[in-house]
Amino acid sequence: MMPEYDVIVVGGGHAGCEAAAAAANLGSKTLLITMDMTKYGQMSCNPAMGGIAKGQIVREIDALGGYSGIIADKTTIQFRMLNRSKGPAMWSPRSQNDRFRFVEEWRDILESIENLHLWQDAVTQLIIEDKKVKGVITGIGIEFKAKTVVLTNGTFLNGLMHIGKEKMKGGRIGEAASYNISEQLLDEGFKTGRMKTGTPVRIDGRSIDFSKLTEQKGDEGYFKFSYLPGTESKLKQQSCWITHTSTDVHDELAKGFEESPMFDGTIQSTGPRYCPSIESKLVTFAEKEKHQLFLEPEGEKTIEFYLNGFSSSLPWDVQLKGLRKIRGLENARIFRPGYAIEYDYFEPTQLNHTLETKIIENLYFAGQINGTTGYEEAGAQGIMAGINASLKSIGDEHNFILKRNEAYIGVLIDDLVTKGVDEPYRMFTSRAEFRILLRQDNADIRLTEKSNKIGLASLERVKLLEEKTRLISEIIMFAKNFSVKPRFVNQLLTEMGTTELKQGVKLFDLILRPQISIFDLIEIITPLKSFLKKIPENRKMEIIEGAEISIKYDGYINREKLLAEKLDKFENINIENKFEYSELKSISTEARQKLEKIQPKTIGQAKRISGVSPSDINVLLVLLGR
Repeated sequence: MMPEYDVIVVGGGHAGCEAAAAAANLGSKTLLITMDMTKYGQMSCNPAMGGIAKGQIVREIDALGGYSGIIADKTTIQFRMLNRSKGPAMWSPRSQNDRFRFVEEWRDILESIENLHLWQDAVTQLIIEDKKVKGVITGIGIEFKAKTVVLTNGTFLNGLMHIGKEKMKGGRIGEAASYNISEQLLDEGFKTGRMKTGTPVRIDGRSIDFSKLTEQKGDEGYFKFSYLPGTESKLKQQSCWITHTSTDVHDELAKGFEESPMFDGTIQSTGPRYCPSIESKLVTFAEKEKHQLFLEPEGEKTIEFYLNGFSSSLPWDVQLKGLRKIRGLENARIFRPGYAIEYDYFEPTQLNHTLETKIIENLYFAGQINGTTGYEEAGAQGIMAGINASLKSIGDEHNFILKRNEAYIGVLIDDLVTKGVDEPYRMFTSRAEFRILLRQDNADIRLTEKSNKIGLASLERVKLLEEKTRLISEIIMFAKNFSVKPRFVNQLLTEMGTTELKQGVKLFDLILRPQISIFDLIEIITPLKSFLKKIPENRKMEIIEGAEISIKYDGYINREKLLAEKLDKFENINIENKFEYSELKSISTEARQKLEKIQPKTIGQAKRISGVSPSDINVLLVLLGR
């Protein structure tokens, strides 16, 4: 007799793993169903976590008590902090990972969670009664009952892969697709569409001439994602390698365009604009004579390399011929060609901010099923769906929702449910209005206490956060009170190209100078060096850097906080079920249609809907006042 569950999660990718772990850690009896238990958190595309804006998301998942950051740290074979030359709002951590160890670490963690049960099978049907989900039916005919269900099917819903003229059904190369769920949800009234993604060739590293490539090493010192101690990688660190295409490469690839499913009408679904296939690049940027490529190691011990920037669905032999025109890859052997994959997604405006569907109660969607792309975006949705499904399953009436000024995760989900998608959604720093507030260094300050209140982030995390905020405050206070004499720092100031001191100033004022870092001053100001000895060695960089950012950008941070608070008043004006939008003749036709479709809960959400103008919002406010 199969037990009944509080939460069932369908799919063992990045969204599914985070959802199942969060729900189980919150005390819900949880079942994770996946078609292959050897592929938990599989890195289907490039072997990396983080990047521009994505690194902030990984740190947010970690601050909430998720596992993506911990697993990324333990399996890191290279770490870099991107955009260090820009302001801290743009700094984004990124790691290269051992993709095989990544999966092993996920399985170890999932198997260690007491309330989490695992099952290998396909889910072919949802049990729905009176517009409420009651459980699932698997491919071998087993019925699992549950109070809530989270779908995280990734690219597997009616997945179809393309290599030239060849088509293969599946959700990943060598893996079966998932069927029947899309059709059932269509019958229930959901709107669906098709999207496309792709992946490059995998290359035998023994056939690469690295002497012709530019080496890209990781950062000196060591950085990581997780705020917890003890997650540092013990793996041998690896280099990435840079090369470029050329006109010869382009000409060779162009010979296969007539057989490309991208151009012969076979693929009509929308692909990721910010991560296009190589054949799309050659058409869209026809004037470019070369495109940069990155050779990324797949793991510590494997000889397999991933060619970032060379995603393709061209015939395999065309891919190989083009590949061998690239500098350093003249004798390349490949393990498998690149391919494109089409899959079903569901329009995310059919979701509430909790990621529960509006049409079927107790049913949640997370990941690529919502039209997103990327492991990080998937994991973020997964942890949020898992939290909210768990809260609902135990009868907690509170929803766990993050605002746009609280987290990139809040921006991500609000964009999805308010604006919808017309291409695979990828997070960028430019999508966040409050990115000075949403830095990678302060994700724990923003989110850990919120998560701890619902029982997810551990007490250990809270204690680490309290220590961090206390030490940052003490550093700032020291800087405000300690005076620096000219004779100790003028030589450094000259070397750094900034004005010498004529008289003593507070250390705080010196740190405010853009040319000077607190790290430059530690070795020449002995009292500062002594004061900083109280900081635990493994947290020194994190805490000192946090203090410096607070000092240097205090004015910007406070200004953005005030703006966020000002805009918050719109967020809190509830308009749910207040209007029959189809009857409002005083707003534009487009606004009527969009508002009727999305049914925003607040004025703030209504303001962000494409096609709803400020004058339309003013009309709603006037009518609301009446």
